[in-house]
Amino acid sequence: MQDEESAIQFAGCQIILRDWRQDDLGIHRYWAAPDHQWQQLDAPYYAKPTPEETEAFIAKAQAAIDAAHWPQLRRRLVIADEQNAYIGQVSWYWISEETYWPAVGIVIYDPAHWGQGKGYEALGLWSDYLLKAEPKFARLDLRTWSGNHGMMRLAEKLGYQLEARFRNARIVNDAYFDGLGYGVLREEWFSRYPQGFAAQLAKPDQC
Repeated sequence: MQDEESAIQFAGCQIILRDWRQDDLGIHRYWAAPDHQWQQLDAPYYAKPTPEETEAFIAKAQAAIDAAHWPQLRRRLVIADEQNAYIGQVSWYWISEETYWPAVGIVIYDPAHWGQGKGYEALGLWSDYLLKAEPKFARLDLRTWSGNHGMMRLAEKLGYQLEARFRNARIVNDAYFDGLGYGVLREEWFSRYPQGFAAQLAKPDQC
C-alpha cells in the first residue's frame, strides 16, 4: 500500500475513529503504564510493553503526525470520545499475510467508558472500514479468552461467530481459561449491514 496524507475520521453516536494527533500521545503514555484495569482483560497472558517500547511507539506516532503521512490502509485508529479526546484504539494484525487473513483488536482504557456501547460503535466502524478498504480481506478474525466476557458479548453482538475454542490454552492468575477465535466473512458482514455499519447507528433506537 502507498502512503497518503488524507485524514480519516468516522463518527458514531458516542465515539469518533480518527488518525493520531499530538495531544493523544501523553494520554497514551499514561494508559500504557502498568497497573491499569484494562490490562487485566486485554490478553493478560502476554507481556505488556516495556517503557522503552512505549516510547518507541510514541516516537513513531509522533513522526507520522509531524509528516501528516499515514498508510493508505490504516493499521490502527484512535477511539475518541464526544469531545474528541483519546480513550482507546482499534487495530488489526496479520494471522496469515500469505492468505490475506487479518484479525482485529480494540482497547478502551478507562473503565468509566465501558459498558456503554462505545466498543460496539468503534469495532463496528473499524470492521466496516477494513472490509470496504481492502477487497482482498475475505474475513476478519477476533481473538480473545474466556475470561473476557465483555469482548465475547461484543463480538457476538456485531455478528462475529465463535469458530474455535482452544480449551485450557490460556493461564491468567494461575487459572486456566479457553482461547477463543471469532470470525466474520465478508458476505456475512454486508448481509448484516447492507448499507454499512454507520447506517445501523443512524437508526433512531441507536443514537
